[in-house]
Amino acid sequence: MPYKLLFVCLGNICRSPSAENIMNHLIEQAGLSEHILCDSAGTSSYHVGSPPDRRMSAAAATKLGIKLRGRARQFQKSDFQDFDLCDSLVSESR
Repeated sequence: MPYKLLFVCLGNICRSPSAENIMNHLIEQAGLSEHILCDSAGTSSYHVGSPPDRRMSAAAATKLGIKLRGRARQFQKSDFQDFDLCDSLVSESR
């Protein structure tokens, strides 16, 4: 059974989909796609169904050569049981 990793941020259009897609890229490069599965979610629901932010997508494509895929979804209580590790990506106010 594969190890399941979930990245979580507020809206699931910037930080968590970027982390998910970068991690999936690294997993594929390492040949571990059958052993590790990644997903992302947001704590809020106001971006559900939206694609990753266009600015993040452009940066990922330009700097890393990675296309950000997926659609925003809201974190669900069942995610605690469905995933082995949930990592919250919070921003700091300055």
